[in-house]
Amino acid sequence: MNPPVAFAVTDLCDQHGDQVAVAAPVFRSFGALARFAGPVATVRCFEDNSQVRARLEEPGRGHVLVVDGAGSLRCALVGGMLGELAVTNGWSGVVVNGCVRDTLELARCATGILALAANPRRSEKRGDGERDVAVAFAGVQFSPGDFVYADADGLIVSRGPLPP
Repeated sequence: MNPPVAFAVTDLCDQHGDQVAVAAPVFRSFGALARFAGPVATVRCFEDNSQVRARLEEPGRGHVLVVDGAGSLRCALVGGMLGELAVTNGWSGVVVNGCVRDTLELARCATGILALAANPRRSEKRGDGERDVAVAFAGVQFSPGDFVYADADGLIVSRGPLPP
């Protein structure tokens, strides 16, 4: 079940405060959609986006890909081509604990993309990384099957879908 498109994170916090975790306000928005939501899928990697690409090549079915890049600011884990893959394959959004690049291209991608910063350097391609594991950053934990809700006011995580 995918959450409704018409929601406000502030309203969800007011209505379900004890059921949500609020991420620290560390993200910048890079995608064309400021508001997105969906069930969580995860990748953990460090300066190697091989698993990010592999995941975005799969059907997203409205999920949000949460990428824990350990907060590295030394290279980008998502760029224009991966942004297009996210749109083409039906991902609701991508949240990166790390950097993105090709920001002008990402701004045209009809999906939500949050990251810490932009960096023009591409990542390594070693095939390293883990999928479908719990990750924690920005003061919250993201587990596969949790739900992310994000808009211009912030990002929240719940253990299941929230009624509007």
